[in-house]
Amino acid sequence: MKVVTMGEIMLRLMTPNFRRIEQTDSFDAIYDGDEAIVGASLARFGMNVQYITRLPDNALGETCLQHLRAQGVDCTHVARGKGRLGINFYETGAAMRPPRVIYDRAGSAFAEAEPEEFDFDAIFRDADWFHFAGITPAISAKTALLTRCAVEAAKRHGVTVSCDLNYRSKLWTPEEAQTVMKPLMSYVDVCIGNEEDAEKCLGLKPKNTDVRQSKLDVDGYRDIFREMQELYGFRYIGCTLRESYSASDNGWSVLCYDGAHFAQSRHYDIRLVDRGGGGASFAAGFIYGILNQLPLEKMAEFAGAASALKHTIYGGMNLVTADEVWELAGGDASGRVQR
Repeated sequence: MKVVTMGEIMLRLMTPNFRRIEQTDSFDAIYDGDEAIVGASLARFGMNVQYITRLPDNALGETCLQHLRAQGVDCTHVARGKGRLGINFYETGAAMRPPRVIYDRAGSAFAEAEPEEFDFDAIFRDADWFHFAGITPAISAKTALLTRCAVEAAKRHGVTVSCDLNYRSKLWTPEEAQTVMKPLMSYVDVCIGNEEDAEKCLGLKPKNTDVRQSKLDVDGYRDIFREMQELYGFRYIGCTLRESYSASDNGWSVLCYDGAHFAQSRHYDIRLVDRGGGGASFAAGFIYGILNQLPLEKMAEFAGAASALKHTIYGGMNLVTADEVWELAGGDASGRVQR
């Protein structure tokens, strides 16, 4: 099985020791991005993964490639050229103080990517799956066009397409998002997203849900999933169910739907080490479950465990194996030392 992911890998500059940006005189350098995390996770699970992006032709771009290759990701079709590496300044939160993100990615090498730089027919000729996130078309008009060209080529070659809606308010408005994302849904077979993503990107909102009050009504999600399936014909739909007790502690589970049945994973109470990449790690687990034709219940448990584990790992990539995920999915959440 060959999986292709496409998006922008960035430099995340993270404040150490829970400091605010105004307090710190140094940052931890982390290289990540949603589709890069999905690709790295699937490669660690033993799958053949190719990543598509455009990187600056300098040492930062080379470092991104090294990080991807270290996880087993094929970077054959990564383009290089003029521009800069996008930056994400990340101020870590604690207790009632939320984490905050400042983007500095305008004019990045990926934002200026042209479809002609990628031979999509060659890329998708032997592919089985293509994954992208809503962040990618939000970056620039050029990346919106690039996304459209990619999904069109994927469909020409009979490739299954998944999309993590992944709305980012600092990149575009709900009106802009819906103008771009709704037409793309006609190419999508598997849709992923939480309650905010569905509302902002597709105009759908679950009933009786307020994520800021840790109030989740799973029946509301089931109603939306059915509506999404009727509107767009998705084969599978999945989302994370995050209960934000504080910036330090979250409740976590996931919900999966195959057009006929629902499955919710077991619930995890997580003391956060780094919440970055939790959603992308769910997407990777969900894709892995579908490609391996797992029963829906096992699919939800695997995807839920994979994404729960990511919250315990500092940095962008979900540095776990499939065996470790299955161990947690099987119910061993004791955290006992392994000797």
